[in-house]
Formats: sequence, structure tokens, C-alpha cells
Amino acid sequence: MIFDHLVVGAQSLAEAQAHVEAALGIAMQPGGEHAVFQTHNALMGLEDGLYLEVIAPNPAVDPPTRPRWYALDRFAGPARLSNWACAVDDVDADLPQMPDGTGAPVAVRRGDLSWRMAVSQAGTTPFDNLWPALIEWPPGVHPAGKLMPTGIRLRRFTLVHPQGQTLREKLFGQIADDRVAVEVGPVAMHAAFATPHGDRSL
Repeated sequence: MIFDHLVVGAQSLAEAQAHVEAALGIAMQPGGEHAVFQTHNALMGLEDGLYLEVIAPNPAVDPPTRPRWYALDRFAGPARLSNWACAVDDVDADLPQMPDGTGAPVAVRRGDLSWRMAVSQAGTTPFDNLWPALIEWPPGVHPAGKLMPTGIRLRRFTLVHPQGQTLREKLFGQIADDRVAVEVGPVAMHAAFATPHGDRSL
């Protein structure tokens, strides 16, 4: 797996976007609508080929026929860093190596961009949504390449879970990234960034 992007969830897109812009001091770019899960998003390019996504249910369309991804149907409280995604070359081949509940491939589209993503029937991922969502981009296609540079670099991404030791063993069997850390404790997710305005975090 390769670290692909961070996800900030919220009950409304405006709230999520305002939260990120206030925290990081940089304006986000418009995203679009996801038909399968009836969500919409905004995006921010990060250094090193990463990006940040804010996402929320789209109130302008009918509810989806299945649970929304990123557990957005049960999202409560303020906008916050809630999920992350990792890219794989072949989601079908990689899923058998993943923890139960990682999901099954779903074809997704936003505008002229299409990809495949593993989504469980509950819309969640293992370890209370701390396990990354798996995403398979078409060869040569990635949204980060279309985003304006911001000068923001992810310095540290920390996952905290009561079963942190188990999560660490399973996760680091699949990904090698010095920016990712796993700790034992109450469920939490934290990202530290270097920005043009100094060190910031979500």
C-alpha cells in the first residue's frame, strides 16, 4: 500500500472546508459529487503526491441505496480528521491480505475521474475506521496532479487504538512509510503538517 490521501469528515461540506482552512491557513479547491455514495467533496494538494479531502453527505440529492463510505451516515460531532486512504495496484488481489471488514471493490466516479475503491457493506473500515480505505487509480491518473501546490507537507500521521499493537503489526506488514505511527490508547487520529504559516495540525 502507498499512502494516498487524508480524509476530513463532517455533517456538512461547508463545515469541513472551514475547519481545514482555519487549521492549515490555505484555501481548498472545489471537488465534485460522488453518485454511488451521494457525497460531495473539496480538495487540497499536499507535497509528496498526497492530498487532503473534505467530504460530507450531499443534501441536494436523494440518499444512497447503500451506506455511505467513511461511515458518514453515522458521523456526529464537529468536522475532524476521520479516515485515510492508501493506493494499491490491484485492489482485487490485495483484499485477501487485508483484515476482515476492509470491504469489496466498488466502481466510483467524480466528474470525468473514475477509480475503484474497497468499501464494506457498513461503510466502515477495520479498527474503528483507522484502517485505510484501499483505492485503485487507473494507470497514470491521480487527482493530486491537478491540484494547486500549497507548500503543505505531512510530517507525521498518528493512529491511536486500544489494540494499537495488533494494528501496528497488521498495518506495517502492508505499508512502509516513516510518516505513519501507531500508538496504544483511546481511538484517535492526528496529522502534523509543515505549512507556509508554520507547524499546524488536524
